[in-house]
Amino acid sequence: MNVKFYIKTVGCQMNVLDSELATADLLQNDCTPAETMDEADIILFNTCSVREHAEEKVYSALGRLRSWKAKHPQGVLGVMGCMAQKDGKLIFRRAPEVNLVLGPGRLNELSDAIARIAKSGTPELLLSSNRLHSGQTAAEVRASFHQYDRPRLLQARDSRYQAMVRIMFGCNKFCTYCIVPSVRGPEQSRPMKEIVQEVKSLVEQGCREVMLLGQTVNNWHVQDESGDYYMADLLERLNDINDLWRIRFVSSYPTGMTNRLLEAVRDLERVMPYLHVPAQHGANSVLKRMKRMYTVEEYRDLLDRIYAIIPGAAVTSDFIVGFCGETEEEYLKTVELVRYGQFKNSFIFKYSPRPGTKSAELYEDDVPEEEKKRRNNDLLAIQTEISQKLNNAFLNQTVSVLVEGPSLLTQKEQMRDAGVSPLPVVSNLETAIQMTGRTPCDRIVVFNGKPSLAGTIQQVQIKEIAPFTLAGELVR
Repeated sequence: MNVKFYIKTVGCQMNVLDSELATADLLQNDCTPAETMDEADIILFNTCSVREHAEEKVYSALGRLRSWKAKHPQGVLGVMGCMAQKDGKLIFRRAPEVNLVLGPGRLNELSDAIARIAKSGTPELLLSSNRLHSGQTAAEVRASFHQYDRPRLLQARDSRYQAMVRIMFGCNKFCTYCIVPSVRGPEQSRPMKEIVQEVKSLVEQGCREVMLLGQTVNNWHVQDESGDYYMADLLERLNDINDLWRIRFVSSYPTGMTNRLLEAVRDLERVMPYLHVPAQHGANSVLKRMKRMYTVEEYRDLLDRIYAIIPGAAVTSDFIVGFCGETEEEYLKTVELVRYGQFKNSFIFKYSPRPGTKSAELYEDDVPEEEKKRRNNDLLAIQTEISQKLNNAFLNQTVSVLVEGPSLLTQKEQMRDAGVSPLPVVSNLETAIQMTGRTPCDRIVVFNGKPSLAGTIQQVQIKEIAPFTLAGELVR
C-alpha cells in the first residue's frame, strides 16, 4: 500500500528543519510525499505559537479538512510543533478531526504514533513536560524534550546545496512575551562531534552552505573530557571542512556576542559576515518589562563592536511595537535605535499576548490596535528607507553569489505554464531564466542564467537596486 503524506509548515527555521526531519522519517518508513492534501493519507501541520494569528489560521485550515476526513476515515490528521505543545488537548476539542497532537520534544515518536493510530484508530497526545507547572525537577523536564536529529536525506530537503543544522534546543531566557521556553523546553547544546559529523555528511551530499540554528545560537557551549567549547570553537572546527563554502548562524542573543566570536566571524573564511541579533525594543523601560537582560546602551555598544571588528558586516534585527504600556515616547526610542543600527533588514511585529507568558499574566495589553498598526507601518517604512540606502552602495559593484536556483518569479511562471500547484523540478533545458542567490552578507540577488548554475558561486554585477533585492548580470 502506497501511503502518502503532506506536511504544511508554519513558523521559523526551527519548524522548517523539523518538517524536513519528519519528511525523512516518513520516507524511511515507506511513505511518499503527496502533491496535494486531497491525495494524502497523512496530513501534518507543523505549527507556530509566536503569534495568535498563525494559530487561528491553523485552526481554520483544520476545520476545512472535514471533507478530507470523511473521504479518509482511516487517515491521520496531525498537529505538530509549538502550538501542539501549548494547546494540547484543546486541539482535539476545537478540531475533532485531529487524531495526533505531537509536541516538538516528542518528534522522535512520529512514525510510531502514526502506526499505532492506523492500527487502533485511537488518537494520540504526545507532549513534553510543562517546565512551569509540571512539578518535576529541571533534569526531568529536560529529559522529556528529546533531542531529535535523524540522518539527513537529500530527498527530504528543498535545496541540494543548502541545509539547516540544529546546534541547540530550547531556551532559558524567559522573555516575558515569549512562549518558546515553554514549548521548546530548556536550553541544551548538541555535542560538537555530532554537529561536525552531520555537516560533513551534508557536504558529501553536495551541500555547500549550512545555517546553524538555535534560539540563542551564540550561547552554544559544551563540556567534555577535553575541555570547554564555545561558539567560536565550533565555527573554527566547521571552517576546516573541505568543500563547505559558507557558514551562517541564527539567531544570536545580544549578551552572548563576545569579541572572540566576532573575530571568528571576521577571520574564518567560510563564516559569512551576517549576524541576526534581535534587539526587540529601543527603550530601557520596555526592555525591562520584556526581561531582555540588557540595556539600549549595551546593544548600541554591540553594534559599534560588530561594525568595528567585521568590515562590511550586515546586521538584521527583530522589533516588537505596541508592547504592554508602550508610550509614544518609548516607541520613538525604537525608531532612534533602528536609525542608529542601520540594519540590513528588520523583522517588525505587533505585540500580541500569548497565554502562558509572563507578559500576559502581569501586564495589560493596553496599546490600541490602530496605534499598533500605525507604529508598525511607520517603522517598516523607516527600515525600508534604510535598506534602500544601504543597497544603493552596491550599484555597479560586482558581488559573489551562491546560486540557489530559479527565482520566485521563475517558479511561479513554471507552475502557471505547467498548470500545477506544487513546485516542479527545473528541467535540464539550458535556456536562460531568472535565477537567484545570496551574497556573503545575505543580500538576495536575481539575474538571468542557466539552471545548471545552481550550487555554484558566480560573480554578478549589480544593475538595479530595490530595498530587499539586487538585480544584476553575470560577469562573463
